[in-house]
Amino acid sequence: MKVLMKGNEAVSEAAIRAGCKAFFGYPITPQNEIPEYMSQKMEASGGCFVQAESEVAAINMIYGAATTGTRVMTSSSSPGIALKQEGISFMCAADLPCLIVSVSRSGPGLAGILPSQGDYFQATRGGGNGDYFIPVYAPNGVQEATDFVQKAFDVAEKYRTPVMVLVDGMLGQMMEPVEFKKPVINEYDKSWVVGARSGRERNVINSLNLLPESLEQTNITRFRKYDEIIANETLFESTVADGDEVAVVAYGTPARIAVNSIEELRADGIKAGLIRPITLWPFPEAAFAKLPASVKHIVVVELSQGQMVQDVKLAVGGRLPVHFYGRCGGMVFESSEIAGQVKKIVRGE
Repeated sequence: MKVLMKGNEAVSEAAIRAGCKAFFGYPITPQNEIPEYMSQKMEASGGCFVQAESEVAAINMIYGAATTGTRVMTSSSSPGIALKQEGISFMCAADLPCLIVSVSRSGPGLAGILPSQGDYFQATRGGGNGDYFIPVYAPNGVQEATDFVQKAFDVAEKYRTPVMVLVDGMLGQMMEPVEFKKPVINEYDKSWVVGARSGRERNVINSLNLLPESLEQTNITRFRKYDEIIANETLFESTVADGDEVAVVAYGTPARIAVNSIEELRADGIKAGLIRPITLWPFPEAAFAKLPASVKHIVVVELSQGQMVQDVKLAVGGRLPVHFYGRCGGMVFESSEIAGQVKKIVRGE
């Protein structure tokens, strides 16, 4: 049965149904409905909600709770996620699973509370220190957001890593019908959890490693895990078909706007298709490896000054021209704007 829910609240409900037992967070617009919802629902579901004194405190509480093998979650928005980056780096170093929901707003700095995609680098490159990545899912609607919350917990436990679900403020605030699928909660090895267990010595979880030979090997081993994630967890959607002359690339809610743009272009005699990265890391390079010979232009649209466009250029490797069109500061493009830019490119205007 489908129910009408706001994006932020649906994400929260999905996390509870997926077995989240501890939430630590701090209020910041436009994700405030997540901690609000969790504060009302966690106790009844047998879980724990704590509003920390800061984002820094929240991510370190997540670190501690994750060492027990419990499903844990935090959420924030742009500058709040920036404050959590040190803790995220520590969790990657300690191989600790958790779910992070980032509801993006405009930047840089405190900036504004309207939707943006200026946190692409923050999510896919990581603002903390050292060599690390985290899987990042970019849903394009409320239903997909709830599905990826449940998947993210699974991926986090399977690979022992933080996982992020990245949405913009528009998706967090919009209301759509959503159906909560019954989660299949897989059991993964938990022999690593902190403390003593029957038949083994006490585990100590720590990210400090002062021996260079040991630390180098730890990093090499971790990147083998990242290779597994790239091989097994990369997701994208493509409607580009033979005969299309333009591939429009967009993720998240702008991808929905791009669908209407493509319909407008087809009505005007320009054949185009959509490439929608679903995992931003790993980035779906395979989506660009075997484009039809008919494709002559790639147009990347983002609610930013252009961040994902760099990954698209790397994936294309100079085989085709890559164009960019974006809005920022909380401005959202209309489908006609994207269509207009594509027409100019194709017709050389």
